[in-house]
Amino acid sequence: MTFTLSDAAYGTDTPEAKQAMYADLRSQLQGLLAGETDVIANTANFSSLVFNTMPGLNWAGFYFLKGDELVLGPFQGKPACIRIKKGRGVCGSTVEKGEPILVPDVHAFPGHIACDVNSRSELVVPVFAGGAIHGVFDLDSPLPNRFDEVDSEGIQSLVRLLEATLPA
Repeated sequence: MTFTLSDAAYGTDTPEAKQAMYADLRSQLQGLLAGETDVIANTANFSSLVFNTMPGLNWAGFYFLKGDELVLGPFQGKPACIRIKKGRGVCGSTVEKGEPILVPDVHAFPGHIACDVNSRSELVVPVFAGGAIHGVFDLDSPLPNRFDEVDSEGIQSLVRLLEATLPA
């Protein structure tokens, strides 16, 4: 099953439909990750899978923590900010908190960094390796209120699959 915008108009899809989409994404991601340990290959496929499956996205990708800043990794969407200081914007704040941040309206988030002026909502999930934050997975949407708790939990379940492939 592949969930597309034509299968359900965004905003009317049910939590059950989203959960089915995430179950399908987990299955596909497990196949992509099976036997592969290269971080770039795995995060590139992860980004592409999510971007091309989830409706209502304009960006999906990774930032990796290097020192006190996040550095752009594999992504899908328009060109993005290359470096983000720890604590700045939604991605940098996610690193400081160590937990996902769901932003219904990025214009209401203090210090939001607008890499794409069309982004209206955002979901950022931390990625851990060896018990420490390795980076973040960032989703942007041109739709306000695009993400909810079902999305947060679904993306976290995908990130956990990826974390199992990362070196400690």
